[in-house]
Amino acid sequence: MRPPVPVPTLSRRAKLVLGAIAVLLVLFTVIGSLTNVYVDYLWFDETGYTEVFWTELQSRALLFAVAGVATGGLTALAVYLAYRFRPTFRPMSLEQQNLERYRQSLEPRRGLVLTAVGVVLGLFAGFTAQSNWETWLTFRNSTEFGQTDPQFGLDLSFFVFEYPFYRLVLGFGFAIVILALIGSLLTNYVFGGLRVQTPGQKLTSAARVQVSVLLGIFVALKAVAYWLDRYGLVYSERGDVFTGASYTDVNALLVPKVILVFVAAVCAIAFFANIVVRNFLLPAAALVLLLASSLVIGVAYPAIVQQFVVKPSANEREAPYIERAIEMTRQAYGLDDVEYIDYAQETTTDSEDEAVDPEVALAELRNDTETIPNARLLDPNVLADTFTARQQIRNWYGFPEKLDVDRYVVDGELRDYVVAVRELNSAGLSENQSTWINRHTVYTHGHGFVAAPANEVVGGSDGGEPSFTTGDLPVTGDIPVEQSRIYYGELIDDYSVVGAPEGTAPRESDLPGSDDRQLNNTYDGEGGVSAGSFFRQLTFAVYFRERNFLLSSAVNEESKVLYVRDPRQRVEKAAPFLEVDGDPYPAVIDGRVTWILDGYTTSDSYPYSEQMELGEAATDALTGTGTTALPNDTFNYIRNSVKATVDAYDGTVTLYEWDEQDPVLQTYMKAFPGTVEAKSEVSEELESHLRYPEDLFKVQRDILTRYHVDDPISFYEGSDRWQVPDDPTQDVEEAQPPYYILAQRPGDPEATFQLTSALNAFQRPNLSAFVSASSAPESYGDIQVLQLPGNTPFRGPGQVQNSFGANQEIRRDLTLFDSENSNAVLGNLLTLPIGDAGLLYVQPLYVESTGEGGFPLLQRVLVNFGGQIGYANTLAEALDQVFGEGAGEIATDSDGLPVTPPDEDEGEEAPTPAPAPEPAPAPGGGGQPGASPDMDEAVGDINAALEALRDAQRNGDFAGQGRALEQLDAAVEAYRAAQAAADGSGTGGD
Repeated sequence: MRPPVPVPTLSRRAKLVLGAIAVLLVLFTVIGSLTNVYVDYLWFDETGYTEVFWTELQSRALLFAVAGVATGGLTALAVYLAYRFRPTFRPMSLEQQNLERYRQSLEPRRGLVLTAVGVVLGLFAGFTAQSNWETWLTFRNSTEFGQTDPQFGLDLSFFVFEYPFYRLVLGFGFAIVILALIGSLLTNYVFGGLRVQTPGQKLTSAARVQVSVLLGIFVALKAVAYWLDRYGLVYSERGDVFTGASYTDVNALLVPKVILVFVAAVCAIAFFANIVVRNFLLPAAALVLLLASSLVIGVAYPAIVQQFVVKPSANEREAPYIERAIEMTRQAYGLDDVEYIDYAQETTTDSEDEAVDPEVALAELRNDTETIPNARLLDPNVLADTFTARQQIRNWYGFPEKLDVDRYVVDGELRDYVVAVRELNSAGLSENQSTWINRHTVYTHGHGFVAAPANEVVGGSDGGEPSFTTGDLPVTGDIPVEQSRIYYGELIDDYSVVGAPEGTAPRESDLPGSDDRQLNNTYDGEGGVSAGSFFRQLTFAVYFRERNFLLSSAVNEESKVLYVRDPRQRVEKAAPFLEVDGDPYPAVIDGRVTWILDGYTTSDSYPYSEQMELGEAATDALTGTGTTALPNDTFNYIRNSVKATVDAYDGTVTLYEWDEQDPVLQTYMKAFPGTVEAKSEVSEELESHLRYPEDLFKVQRDILTRYHVDDPISFYEGSDRWQVPDDPTQDVEEAQPPYYILAQRPGDPEATFQLTSALNAFQRPNLSAFVSASSAPESYGDIQVLQLPGNTPFRGPGQVQNSFGANQEIRRDLTLFDSENSNAVLGNLLTLPIGDAGLLYVQPLYVESTGEGGFPLLQRVLVNFGGQIGYANTLAEALDQVFGEGAGEIATDSDGLPVTPPDEDEGEEAPTPAPAPEPAPAPGGGGQPGASPDMDEAVGDINAALEALRDAQRNGDFAGQGRALEQLDAAVEAYRAAQAAADGSGTGGD
């Protein structure tokens, strides 16, 4: 037999080296963690939210300590007692002989092993528990809802705030008992208290007592769990199509749960009695009874009732419980006060197309003075490149991928604008601008606010461009901006070091001077954390891993460090109890650029309410394109409870209580006193810019697709279900985003700023409803649903988009615009209510040069109403094509872009979709069947005009762009005329 190889031993020097390395690793880890905490504290201190920092830290520390001590301490105590009362003498057996070597190894180190077990389990439990700090805080500061649930008669606060905490404590209770039981069994086995293979008694008296007590506690906790399970029925999914206690839950499970409570209590008593009786037969019999009872009355009986009583007539049996679910789900998602209007009923006819009366529609259109004049022609999701090309000014400035829509009162008139701020874009810095000095101390901020009326484009030589009524540097225009420097924004993802002693030359790049040299500036705002002392500089050097904090002269006694500069991240950090909407937007408030954000309070414990995934519910075709996706947390209650602002210059974060009736927010306000200001503190000017939030609206419209139904039987059958249509302008099958518009809702005296969405019939492309949520201060949050007649085929967005694509004239132009030198870009397909007549679809069509520096320009407007299509250079012309001459006079662009000449064969009727359209000719169509020399020449002229347009855009030649656009229009008309002539000759003049 080969002798065992001895374990190599380390020399004293090796041990010292390894020990030093271990100490250094621990030291660096501790220093790094403490630095992170300290830098966090400095940020909270700068923003005035230290109450949040300390409350969260204390709550986490409390839960960590309690859970860690309870879990580690009680488990270690169980192990210690098992060892303490181990048998002095153990019977000689092969089993005990095999265990002897383990006992000999553990005996000298039993204190160390016991401590290690307690510490490891305690740390694990502590880290797990501290993440539930919000559950503890809401339990401790619970606020009543003032409403009881329909089954148990308890205030809803019990389910939202208390029930989750009881479940948390119960879960840790089970974990501690199981760990203690495992630890005691292993200890007893190693030290002879438990003898599995030895004949005779298997447990010593001490081991029997310990095991009996632990099992008794476990079963007692099970009795508590059965009692809490009764309340957990309000979250049951047994009803298939609804959430909450179902017929089976109430009639076949509620009482059995109570019975199981008493059975479990009897079992616990039996285990405790085993301390005296000293016979496991009694507790074993009780445990068998518990298992049998839980299977028979807790599983089998409810299953039988569900299968043979409920399913044969589920729509009737579940009706009262479905009514509960409908009511509670509407309340949970803020949809219990929706205004439903039966829309376009009186204008219906027996037409085979859409059921609208043209005369009534024309009368409504001519009377409309609010919606059509404000029809938005600028798509904020398309025009970022256009804003960049026309308003970037410097290479280190930039605009977000998605612009925003807001409204302003200018010259006494309410108008909606596409707005953006000219932010610092670090990605735009050249290689020599990207040194540490330049990146962090010179290029520190953006500059300027840009706005263009959403219903206007420039005509003439600059045709198709937004009309920038506010912009340039210094900022000028119809929206007065006093402080336009942007130190906090969506594109700023790095820190900056600002500030310098008085008399020092300004370092930060600021405005362009008159001689095209850059003027500099020194930040004098309240934002930023002081880095004047050596200790602070050392702290930031460690935190950012940058030695220049200690070596560079740019960091001095007056320096401040700006970090966490994204508005959304600032609000999330200041209010960790909120979910923040993914689309902050800028507004000019009192002359200062201010970011406005929406904060949501959520819960996953609202009774009878349908559970959803937040990120999934708030996702649409544009999520992630200039917006931030929300975390995919489970929830079934949501409120837009907080409006937040972030000053773009000094970073000040202000939270306002917006929903004064939200008990969840009131609970957090108790936990974090002084962090949220009263709603009365919202200024009138700020209130005029508040928008109904997009992510909340997307969640609510998803719920409305199912819960707009009042009748429980119809709800169960799903016969009147809706669905959110896919975005027809995108290649991906994602939900169409909601759109902000300025329009007059049926019943309203004037136009209001609102968020809108179309809804289709379920798994059908036809339109079923139009939802809008008001953002006007006097009617903020009012949700209106226009329900269309269910027996008429109103076209949904996808059908309208298809009809545009099938139209021969539109399809021909799309083919021409999509060439080697340009791309056709379809803008957002807006749905506009026209009085009581029906819904008008409006869509802008942009053309973008594919060359360097190309950007989208509005070239056409597409309109659809009642199946009739309008397609022209302007909205006014397109409306004339659909409704007749003069109908477009109310459109803002009635005197804007050049008028589109009518085709020779075009009569009074607008172009309509061809039933079987011919393939559109391709550019450069020589050799194509039916092509003529005139068509080839026109195609060549089109390509030449597009090339000239691209060159003019690249060179910033506005006049050249105008000439190129005129040449493009002439070439397109020449092509149309040539094609018409070729078609006429080819068909014998038909």
